[in-house]
Parts: sequence; structure tokens; C-alpha cells
Amino acid sequence: MTAYVLRRILYAIPILIGVNLITFLLFFVVNTPDDMARMQLGAKRVTPEAIEKWKAERGYDRPMLFNATAEGAGRFTETVFFQKSVKLFAFDFGNADDGRSIGHEIRTRMLPSLAVAIPVFVVGLAVNVTFALALVFFRATYLDFWGVVLCVAAMSISMLFYIIGGQFLASKLWHLVPISGYGGGLDAGRFVILPVLVGVVGGIGAATRWYRTIFLEEVNRDYVRTARAKGLAETAVMFRHVLKNAMIPVLTGVVVVIPLLFMGSLLTESFFGIPGLGSYTIDAIQAQDFAVVRSMVFLGSALYIVGLILTDLSYTIVDPRVRFE
Repeated sequence: MTAYVLRRILYAIPILIGVNLITFLLFFVVNTPDDMARMQLGAKRVTPEAIEKWKAERGYDRPMLFNATAEGAGRFTETVFFQKSVKLFAFDFGNADDGRSIGHEIRTRMLPSLAVAIPVFVVGLAVNVTFALALVFFRATYLDFWGVVLCVAAMSISMLFYIIGGQFLASKLWHLVPISGYGGGLDAGRFVILPVLVGVVGGIGAATRWYRTIFLEEVNRDYVRTARAKGLAETAVMFRHVLKNAMIPVLTGVVVVIPLLFMGSLLTESFFGIPGLGSYTIDAIQAQDFAVVRSMVFLGSALYIVGLILTDLSYTIVDPRVRFE
């Protein structure tokens, strides 16, 4: 088991290095610091002096990969690559263009993102799996047919419709919850109810169809027919056999959501005024704050890789044969 975990971690290291190198190329080679300065200064014609001053204030005036003017290890550490990319592996994100610490902002905004994302993840998973099992239980009936039709209709509607519709009904029309904003402590509950509800409802269509397809593949297998032949009730077959043996593809779909637990939802946080990492990323894109965008890209990649490793480990719990393959 230990060797299996170490192999998965070792596989993840070159992937993270590759993501870091690609990010560096996109932000500093394809889009040079001079280009960033011109976009940030917001003028069609800026003086070379203004560009050099902007670069010096943010540490972009150093050589890219090798500093011939430095001595010793400084030839490699006093470079843009080391200061802006290599330090990310130690989660040293530096400062944003406005001077604020990116690491402090991430730590501060992570809790509001988790306050919305974790309930959406847990409640959504339970609701979607339950609905999918119900459709499979009544497969080839009118309930199954109309359930699939509703799922297709739900997944065809934009998430913006659910957000705006939820705000109009629950906040403006019925005055049940605040339309946007966020509060600290227990007061945060009334601000996250509507975003959580919208997140769960907006994801029911696609997720339920996905899980239904997985469960339909399992109900026709030999072990299911054997269980029925032994006299087990259909509910016992569905929950004790079909659900258990379909856990590997279910876990595969779940891993996609793991980074969002920390990164937040861009649309949801922006429209509901939640000061999480999703809205932080949107604000950075609008402000052309490349330091924040670069940090969030790296953080999202690292979280996704962690999710893949956790998924591989969960496979060994569901099916111990995986660790020996």
C-alpha cells in the first residue's frame, strides 16, 4: 500500500512541474513583462521609462532564467523564473499588483468558498445519486422517461438562469434570504443558503444522467442477476450491490469537483457577492492582475493533482485489487 501511494505521488511531481513551466511560458514568454506593463498602464502609448518603472516595482526587471551580473547561486535565484515560478512550489505567492499579499488573501477567502462549496458537494452528491438510483429502479417506465427528459431540460439551461431566477424568487419576491453579500460567524448561514440551493439545483440534470448511465451498466451484470435469483429485494440489490460496485466511476466523477471546494465557483461567488477565491480570481482577471491569476492557476493545478491522488487511494478502498495492478 505504501509503495502504491509513493508511486502516485511520484507520478504527480512531473505533472505539477510541467504545469508550472507551461504557466511560466504563457505569462512571461508569450505575454512578456513589457506587454503586461502596457496593458496595466492602460495607455496606447507609454514611455519606456514608465514601463521600466512598472517592471522594477514588481520584480519583472530581472533576467528570465540566468542572471549573469549576480554571483554564486544568485545567478539562478535572482531571476524571474525563480522568483515568480519556482517559489510557487513552496506556496510563496508573493504580492499582487496592488501590493497586498496573495497568500493572505487566499487564506482569508478560502473559508467563504468552502462554506458554499462543501454543502453543494455533499448535498448535491446525495441528491444526484438518489435520483439516479430511483430512475434506474423504475427503468423502462414513464417515470424513468420523464425523469430523463427533465434532466436533459435542466442541463440545457444556463447556470445564470438558476442564479438570477433564484435571486428574483427567494430574495426580491419572497424576501427569504439576502440577495447577495456575506457575513461572518453564524450569520453566514443565511447568506449561503441560496447559493447552495442554486448550486445543487443547477447540477442535478447533468450529474443525475451521468450516475444513471453508470448504474444502468451495473444492473445488467451477472452478479445482479445472481442476487435477484437468491431472492433479494430490488432495493437491496440497488443499494447493497449496484451502488457499491459502481463506486469507482462515481469517484472518478467526484474528483473533478474537489478543486472547486477550495477554488470556489466563479459565477456563483461573483453574482452572490461572496468574498471567496472564485470572485478573487474574477476580480484579478478584470484588473489584469497577472500575479494573482498565475497563482490561482498553479493552486488549482496542485489541488486537482491532490484530488487525483485521493481518488486513486479511494479506489483501493472500494476495490483492493487496484493496488496490485
